[in-house]
Amino acid sequence: MSAAFRATYRLQLGPHMRFDDVRALVPYLRDLGVSHLYLSPSLQARAGSTHGYDVVDPTRISESLGGEEGLRELAAAGLGIILDIVPNHMGTGDENRWWADPEERVRVFDVDPETGHYRRFFDIDDLAGVRVEDPEVFELTHAKVLALVAEGVIEGLRIDHPDGLADPAGYLERLVNWNPARPSHVWVEKILTHSHPPEELRDWPVEGTVGYEFLNDVQGLFIDPAGEAPLTALWVELSGDARSFDEVALEAQLEQATTTFTREVDRLRRIHDPGGLEQALARLPVYRTYVRDGVWEDADRAALAAAGRPELFDGAPEEFVSRFQQTSPPVTAKGIEDTSFYRYLRLLALNDVGGDPGRWGVSVEEFHAANRARAARFPRALLVTQTHDTKRSGDARARVGALSAMAAAWEEHVRRWYALTEDLVVDGAPDMQERYLVFQTLAAVWPIGRERLEGYLEKALREAKRNTTWVQQDHDWEGRVKAFAVALSEHGPFLDDFEPFAAEIAAAGERSALGQLLLKLTVPGVPDVYQGDELPDLSLVDPDNRRPVDWDARRAALAGLRAGAPPARATMKLHLITRALGLRARRPEAFEGAYEPIEAGPDVCAFTRGDGEVLVVVVLRPAGEEAEIDVPDGRWRDVLGGDDVGSRELGGSAAVAQLVGPHGLALLERT
Repeated sequence: MSAAFRATYRLQLGPHMRFDDVRALVPYLRDLGVSHLYLSPSLQARAGSTHGYDVVDPTRISESLGGEEGLRELAAAGLGIILDIVPNHMGTGDENRWWADPEERVRVFDVDPETGHYRRFFDIDDLAGVRVEDPEVFELTHAKVLALVAEGVIEGLRIDHPDGLADPAGYLERLVNWNPARPSHVWVEKILTHSHPPEELRDWPVEGTVGYEFLNDVQGLFIDPAGEAPLTALWVELSGDARSFDEVALEAQLEQATTTFTREVDRLRRIHDPGGLEQALARLPVYRTYVRDGVWEDADRAALAAAGRPELFDGAPEEFVSRFQQTSPPVTAKGIEDTSFYRYLRLLALNDVGGDPGRWGVSVEEFHAANRARAARFPRALLVTQTHDTKRSGDARARVGALSAMAAAWEEHVRRWYALTEDLVVDGAPDMQERYLVFQTLAAVWPIGRERLEGYLEKALREAKRNTTWVQQDHDWEGRVKAFAVALSEHGPFLDDFEPFAAEIAAAGERSALGQLLLKLTVPGVPDVYQGDELPDLSLVDPDNRRPVDWDARRAALAGLRAGAPPARATMKLHLITRALGLRARRPEAFEGAYEPIEAGPDVCAFTRGDGEVLVVVVLRPAGEEAEIDVPDGRWRDVLGGDDVGSRELGGSAAVAQLVGPHGLALLERT
């Protein structure tokens, strides 16, 4: 791993964050310790775009963000740039001259010649699929970006939604071999499922994924196994639904295949009809297979067999195979992440992008194995705990995850809250499941204002598609659910019971979040910090997680720490980030080197990096404080302690309690 890739910092560009705004942040971000800016799409998007994923002119850098000159000036400011690009689709409308021209439209876009329908990005009608598999279309849509890569303005690329492409492997091969750019740092937004066996990233010419598998593994590490039985029983009782997550997800995927994506299925059926297409799409245990020119991998055969259709592609035209593989990802994503994640509410910490709510947690051994596998195959893979697409921020997710270790108390309080708030339910709204969603959400982000809470609930209710949907909106039902949730903030009996317990949850969540952060900063891979997440961030799904960041507060907090102020509760994440990234800058060879787990039992995660140069210890649960571990001989300095803390001699068996600080963390470097 190149020492240059120490850490990335993700920024969502838009009307309130242009290239010149980012350039003004560079001194702060450099002091924070990051090496690379990680920018959202920056090609010319629709007027007023707040995210950049609706590109209308891939031949120009966004004028509203500052144009190509602004991007070049940003690149010269001292931090490398990783750019998010969107090869799968472009925005429709008159702003897109290729869309507006009928002849160009059928050349550039994936249009069905029989119906005039076009491949969409998921179910979004104003984002049309691009024929990037055509070399001329590839050049049209990539020439500008690759020219900037060739000049060194852009150092790396993040590929959005490669699973939507006709041939992801072929696309990536063309990308990395494109002269004279030959981009060598490419990451893919690929969701790897926890099917049996767990899905692995294919041998593509990339640095790795954007990190969702790590996000779920590291959260799972802090999920207490003892909480599974009682919290599962509580969910079944409250919801009246004893089905597994897989059963709930299959139902939702079938709904999507038979409603939202009927036109895509119809197009498939006209090409080739082996029967049962909707079932085949819904039952696939992965987002897609990657059969290419008749060449299969074992994982492809296993996936079709698991779907009950091992013969699905037998005798099928290549176009059918390709289009089926492009159709299954949106069916899976919309059925799982955008429907069943809002229906199956056993523990919301498990319901995040790339996650499997049916998998209760991750053992220390499983976590170590995943880290070793990443070190061996994709040592520069990105590591995240929050992105612009996650269902909740890392801090909020950690709070809900902490409930797994306080299941009895949570159940006692929840039962009391149901009784105390019964008078707020009007004509059945919210129902039992929706009330449980409200209670977990408040535990995750308390305190929260009315506008944010109402916005989240509206989206969550429509995504669940139970009592209201995006297509058939029941505003009366939504209004009653919102009124219930908002009324809780002024409901004295509820608050008297909720707020003291919420404070306990918050404290446990903070400890978990800090542990997850330290692991992100030290295990194999390149850690990413999402905008603003260096201070406490209790965000929900977008647009809540894309709110403006208070940069002045972050500059002031970092200046205080650099001036010698001791870390406080509000600045502990910031302190941890600066100290760990400072260590990565001093000891790059250690983080390029070995990852060696240290046996510490089920409640402690401990390992060394490099040649025993760095020691990391994270207590997962209170029992871990009583464990002992074998520490390599030498003098060790506490990286998280004050600058005046000297080193101490360690070696052999050492008590975990004597190594870690008050947050259950230790980051030591051998002097």
